Amino acid sequence: MKAIMVVGTTSHAGKSLLTAAICRILSRRGWRVAPFKAQNMALNAYVTSGGGEIGHAQAVQAWAAGIAPVVEMNPILLKPQGDMTSQVILKGRAVGKVSAADYYDQFFEIGWQAVEESLRRLGEEFDLLVCEGAGSPAEINLKHRDLTNMRVAKHLNAPTLLVVDIDRGGAFAHVVGTLELLDPDERALIRGVVINKFRGQRSLLQPGIDWLQERTGIPVVGVIPWLDHAFPAEDSLSLFDRPTQTNGDINITVVRLPRISNFTDFDPLEAESTVSVRYISPKQSLGHPDAVILPGSKTTIADLIILHKTGMAEAIHNYVAAGGTVLGICGGYQMLGQILADPEGIEGQEGRYKGLGLLPLKTVIAGQKVARQRTVTSNFPQEGLPVSGYEIHQGRTRLIEAENGTQALFDDPNLGVVDETQSVWGTYLHGIFDNGPWRRAWLNRLRQQRGLKALPTGVANYREQRELALDALVDSIEPHLDLAPVLP
Repeated sequence: MKAIMVVGTTSHAGKSLLTAAICRILSRRGWRVAPFKAQNMALNAYVTSGGGEIGHAQAVQAWAAGIAPVVEMNPILLKPQGDMTSQVILKGRAVGKVSAADYYDQFFEIGWQAVEESLRRLGEEFDLLVCEGAGSPAEINLKHRDLTNMRVAKHLNAPTLLVVDIDRGGAFAHVVGTLELLDPDERALIRGVVINKFRGQRSLLQPGIDWLQERTGIPVVGVIPWLDHAFPAEDSLSLFDRPTQTNGDINITVVRLPRISNFTDFDPLEAESTVSVRYISPKQSLGHPDAVILPGSKTTIADLIILHKTGMAEAIHNYVAAGGTVLGICGGYQMLGQILADPEGIEGQEGRYKGLGLLPLKTVIAGQKVARQRTVTSNFPQEGLPVSGYEIHQGRTRLIEAENGTQALFDDPNLGVVDETQSVWGTYLHGIFDNGPWRRAWLNRLRQQRGLKALPTGVANYREQRELALDALVDSIEPHLDLAPVLP
């Protein structure tokens, strides 16, 4: 099978973005391409049409290639749970929880088998695979058990690009150091260096490029300028780097939980020019936003305890009592209830825990995970809107009061509720804001409270905006990238 590989000198060098861009570039040129990342560690997940979980970045890369995401594009997904453990997703299905110390003993062989099987299947269907590494390929203490960098490149004999983030400084040392630590057969696969996130005049960088090419014998095939285009990040560290838009009509605060997951849910809100989205830690002041969102969490109970300990739970109570609006998604939805129970200790310590008490709900953490795509019809904030998204949760949530004043958000009452004042909203549906008409209807309720004119609700869904963003991304990158040295 034909493949190219993208590895980086560090995490956040820009591998995921470059992989997506290459997928779109080659797709435009008529190639049938697919992305691949053997092993990913991320809390941003996407559910395929078959009900399997993969990293959200691989889903975006698939969309960039013009194809539907499938589990073979990311056969191993590790979802950190804290206390040095992760849930292991193998070919889309949760297969257990394991400590970092035990992971490779238990999953190396079976993991590599899943990698080989996935590569074979993708290779049968596509002309070329664009494979992404993880972190650095030169972590010498881990290389012997690395499932996702040069092991994959060597298996495929894939010409490889090495990406470096020049904005953080030390780019030349990162490139030379990485190459020095690769084995000779690994280094031989590196066919080009891509310098990413460059600010300034190219002429001032050229002496360094000339030196690097002479020193390594490897061409610099790209100098990608600093881009303002948003790209879904894989971990919550990126939230610290996100600028807060300050000129929106509506201010929305997202509580950045310690184990926040699927914060890609809020990309459509950030794309709304009239909305300012701010991320705060549970220790920060809540302030007086137009809405507060409790996002998904990989360890809902542990994050709920943090809300109580930091005083954020009380702050949210006071905020709602003063007329504020709160929306909980997935784990955040579970937190809004009266009780969370984990009788089997799936998230950690077994027991019953007090929720925020804003909705009459009880959630029990169960062993069997629910992961599936959904299409439903809304009851609120506007009746009859088609809404699509996906579920990823281990809890089972039910109302604990028969006459409680809450109403079902959708025609499937198990997917979420809203209280009688439409102040407290909760749903299991990830991707809810991707639905343009529903998003605008929900925002218009906030605007109405501020006395602002309603926004048009006849807008496209976010996937169309995402397509335009991917095109803009590629238009910005392609003139600065020469793929000839790695193409078959």
